[in-house]
Amino acid sequence: MGLLNEAKTMIKDNIREYGMYIALLAIILVFTVMTDGLFMSSRNISNLLDSTGYIAVLAVGMTLVIVIRHIDLSVGFAAGFLGAIAAILLTQAGVPVYLTIPIILVLGIFVGLLNGVLIASIGIPSFVATLAGMLIFRGALLQVTEKTGTIIIKDDHFNALGNGFIPSLMEVNGLHLLSLIVGAVGILLYIYSEFSNRSNKLKYKFDVPSKGIFAIKLVFVSAIIAYITWILAGYNGFSWTVVIMVLVVVIYYFLSTKTVLGRHIYAVGSNPEAAHLSGINVKKITYIVFGSMGMLSALSGILFTARLQSATTTAGTLFELDAIAAAYVGGVSAAGGVGKVTGAIIGAIVMASLSSGMNLLGVGISYQYMIRGAVLAGAVIFDVMTRKKRG
Repeated sequence: MGLLNEAKTMIKDNIREYGMYIALLAIILVFTVMTDGLFMSSRNISNLLDSTGYIAVLAVGMTLVIVIRHIDLSVGFAAGFLGAIAAILLTQAGVPVYLTIPIILVLGIFVGLLNGVLIASIGIPSFVATLAGMLIFRGALLQVTEKTGTIIIKDDHFNALGNGFIPSLMEVNGLHLLSLIVGAVGILLYIYSEFSNRSNKLKYKFDVPSKGIFAIKLVFVSAIIAYITWILAGYNGFSWTVVIMVLVVVIYYFLSTKTVLGRHIYAVGSNPEAAHLSGINVKKITYIVFGSMGMLSALSGILFTARLQSATTTAGTLFELDAIAAAYVGGVSAAGGVGKVTGAIIGAIVMASLSSGMNLLGVGISYQYMIRGAVLAGAVIFDVMTRKKRG
């Protein structure tokens, strides 16, 4: 009973963080039952994660932008435009893929820094500055794809980023060995990071969950990673999209939780004036966050273009709204200063799971939009209510 009471208290105190995991679990259970297990099939889970990739990458960057009390509406068409530039470099300029990708990422950083200058130095509200960027990139995308409408990419290495899978090495009972190894390494790294966090908190006399709750959490999360690994290893293994998505989350999780830069970002989001008075360069933080958002827009554009194996005139449409929705569903606060990059990924998977499940059930597109809108509204209402309770 003691463990149960502690678990209840822990969930109640961290309802913002755990709420989305509970919602995701509920969505998975409902759709698995309603589709007779088809929702959790290897092929569907693989497709679901691959289709989440380019939005999840944007959602990670968008989370940090919202944390510092801004918004970026330009990311969708910036991703579409930069994806089209990648296609032009590969097909018309003959630039090899190993040069094209860094060039596009650097261009993305430059685009993000331009937004940062408009917002932090000139003082234009982020909504207006990035809305202007959105229109400019929409026009630029139409301009570069105007002649052909679609730029077909025939570079197998580039296209593999959106459609390829990591090599299997060999198969064990029909399961991809390398994917199993990657999953096992992921579990070990997760367990190591949790033990490291716990020992650090104990060293500085912070409160930590009891050993029982800690063990349950380790087993539960490890089991989820193992199950997903097993499902994917039974199909084609981990895709390059999933590998890139996981790498982005790991890097940004480390930067946002373990570094001085991360603490400064959350300090600026919690109270920009107090952060400035305490010696934090708020302008510099704004540049870094928007520069990073630009780079992730470029990466999103690369993943989407590689997935389609072409650049199209409509690439990037509504990406920014999907990324903002994923960030809010993932627990970022509209008031700033609160939100985790891991939450952004869960938010993106929640939204993708809703779409995937409803498609399998044959739900009309009109109802799909309405349900996704209701989920987003529910997430923001949940955020406001939990803040009121704390206040």
